Amino acid sequence: MDKAIVEARHISGDTHHYNSQILKHAASALFLFLCSAWRCVMSLLGGINIVGPSNADPPAPVHPGMYQLDIVLKKGNNLAIRDRGGTSDPYVKFKIAGKEVFRSKTIHKNLNPVWDEKVSLLVDSLREPLYVKVFDYDFGLQDDFMGSAYLYLESLEHHRTLDVTLDLKDPHYPDHDLGSLELAVTLTPKEGDFREAHQSLRLSDVHRKAQLWRGIVSISLIEGRNLKPMDTNGLSDPYVKFRMGHQKYKSKTIHKTLNPQWREQFDFHLYDEQGGFIDITIWDKDAGKKDDFMGRCQVDLSVLPKECTHRLDLPLEEGEGTLVLLVTLTASAAVSISDLSVNMLDDPHERREILHRYSLLRSLHNIKDVGMVQVKVIRAEGLMAADVTGKSDPFCVVELSNDRLQTHTVYKNLNPEWNKVFTFNVKDIHSVLEVTVYDEDRDRSADFLGKVAIPLLSIQNGERKAYALKSKELTGPTKGVIFLELDVIYNAVKAGLRTLIPIEQKYIEEEPRVSKQLLLQNFNRVRRCIMFLINAGCYINSCFEWESPQRSICAFLLFIVVVWNFELYMIPLALLLPLAWNYILIASGKDTRQGDVQAVEDLLEDEDEDYDRDDKDSEKKGFMNKLYAIQDVCISVQSALDEVASYGERIKNTFNWTVPFLSWLAIVALCVATVIVYFIPLRYIVLAWGVNKFTKKLRDPYTIDNNELLDFLSRVPSDVQVVQYRELKLDPSHSPNKRKKNNPG
Repeated sequence: MDKAIVEARHISGDTHHYNSQILKHAASALFLFLCSAWRCVMSLLGGINIVGPSNADPPAPVHPGMYQLDIVLKKGNNLAIRDRGGTSDPYVKFKIAGKEVFRSKTIHKNLNPVWDEKVSLLVDSLREPLYVKVFDYDFGLQDDFMGSAYLYLESLEHHRTLDVTLDLKDPHYPDHDLGSLELAVTLTPKEGDFREAHQSLRLSDVHRKAQLWRGIVSISLIEGRNLKPMDTNGLSDPYVKFRMGHQKYKSKTIHKTLNPQWREQFDFHLYDEQGGFIDITIWDKDAGKKDDFMGRCQVDLSVLPKECTHRLDLPLEEGEGTLVLLVTLTASAAVSISDLSVNMLDDPHERREILHRYSLLRSLHNIKDVGMVQVKVIRAEGLMAADVTGKSDPFCVVELSNDRLQTHTVYKNLNPEWNKVFTFNVKDIHSVLEVTVYDEDRDRSADFLGKVAIPLLSIQNGERKAYALKSKELTGPTKGVIFLELDVIYNAVKAGLRTLIPIEQKYIEEEPRVSKQLLLQNFNRVRRCIMFLINAGCYINSCFEWESPQRSICAFLLFIVVVWNFELYMIPLALLLPLAWNYILIASGKDTRQGDVQAVEDLLEDEDEDYDRDDKDSEKKGFMNKLYAIQDVCISVQSALDEVASYGERIKNTFNWTVPFLSWLAIVALCVATVIVYFIPLRYIVLAWGVNKFTKKLRDPYTIDNNELLDFLSRVPSDVQVVQYRELKLDPSHSPNKRKKNNPG
């Protein structure tokens, strides 16, 4: 098969060409340097089209328009050994023009892997070859290079599937034989305007663009049986990874067992009406070194009937034992997108139907359907200029839990208008709506322009409002504002019941990293909680020490009265007192929450700067990749500090009415507990609790354990989240009713 190696590069502009005499002097290195510099200048000025030298056959004519490149990655043959065991864990990357467009799954411990993966790419020029690279996956360490090759697209015949064998080489050691890859390639010219299609493909790669999903796949990971022992003690520390497309979940680790009981639930979005495959791998956790692979299995969703639960006993391939799952497929039409002129809540008839659907009379109908939220993305003003032309190409992404929709791109504009309406199904009223603005870049990753996070319970229905954009970590302001109009309708009873079950997990998108700033921040948060307890203890001790006689006398009399008349129902009743006291303070205008918010803002004010410094240090030293064990310990300590601090702050925020809905819910629960404990003797309550605990497994063998109190507290925002969700003060010039002229550039 002919391979035409073409190094000619195009720079956008007019169609003038330099005289062909210039090509004859291209051998001069000095001229090449000057020509390269001239190209950069011309690209900035939008000038002349320059054709560089070529050491191959004359280039084929470039056809305008788009091409669809269909590739089947079949298998690899005799790949390089990169692991100590004489094998490798290979995966393949495809790149075009320096941008990654595809990554295959990893085949573990195999030098002749079979992938059989298909990918369709849209390319707008055949001059850029497809760069194929193979790596050996190393958990926690830098992946090892296994070879690369180029596929030159200009040499491919159109409308014909070609079997291609690519010999892998290492540019530093060209004589080494690193094996080969087998592909099936089809190149099809496209007609018409494919700008929008190319944009959709690029955004899918860069941002994992969410489509309108057609159903939910609910997986309950129950247990494993007779798994393979991987440790020297004859046991293992197994955990499970799930993957369906870009959606990924990871289970908790069960230590020192071959028959782990997980009892965890995960939800995937189903985009393909025909179903799909869920890839499942099981691993043995090893602290300080690479985790051991224990086996894999796969679930074919296309053969499972919908609207019912299936129990699957899946034998593990490349390993030992069985994995037990419960899988439920549910059809759904939970998200939608439309123009501003077409939306449900503006139609009185549709609005009445929705209000009836979520009325209190239907509180016990379809408990999981809590409500719906409508988001009108109107426009943005004063955005950051991300391009060298002083403009941006902004588009907006709206996310609610794992639902993600986006607007179209408005090109060369700092004051874009989208006028789109997004509708989401609400499964948890404590979810946070995230609206992010990006700048589209054709040849690289999209640039972040700003973001806002809005808790659903803070939405004021029907109000068109300007929100100041924040940084990526939501800790400080960035340039620009976005105008939104939000409506949320929900059933309070369903929302209250949903609060007491586990919160929906988000997709695993990135691994946690070590940050000195974050570690210090979490330590300071824990210290604030501990200091509160210490101060409370000192206050009580001051009563014993009679530092204030009046206070000590009152405390002594209160102690005598309470101890003499104590009943168990007084415990929840006493917890009502701080709720009532803080409510009275807030109602009277003495809000004590601002001091806490200000203290956390002081902790976070330099966070962005420190993150950048941490990144630079990591790049220079490569320290984290070399000392994986230290990284693992630091991340665990960092996460533990965050969890302890968060729960302490959430308890405090429950009592100081940070989220009134949850504070009222706490009042209802405490009142019910007071009545129950008052009328029912303690021994009967303890007996009922014990019987329930002992018989739960007998009544439902696949029940998933949870703690209602912790589930409730997980809905209360921590102090950091309060700062992140807090609206920034707007410039007086920005008004929802004031429209600025677009800057079309």
